[in-house]
Amino acid sequence: MDSMNLILWPAALINVLGFILMGIDKFKSKYNLWRIKEKTFFIVAILGGSAGVLMGMYFFRHKTKHLSFTLGIPIILFLQLAIIYFTLT
Repeated sequence: MDSMNLILWPAALINVLGFILMGIDKFKSKYNLWRIKEKTFFIVAILGGSAGVLMGMYFFRHKTKHLSFTLGIPIILFLQLAIIYFTLT
């Protein structure tokens, strides 16, 4: 496995996890079940899953009225992209 795969696979997996968690929490909210803590979404986002969490927010129409999510997750994504850009250039 080359070094690029060592970076891309974990990044892809954490983003898929963020997306899936958003879908699970939306389902649980509809049926008044035990919910996923908001802190969990932010931890997943900070660990590299911000794009997946953001896509999940809008795909499932979940947490889109929470200012902490509509501002926080895009800011995390922007900062991560800036770090990647300035690291690679």
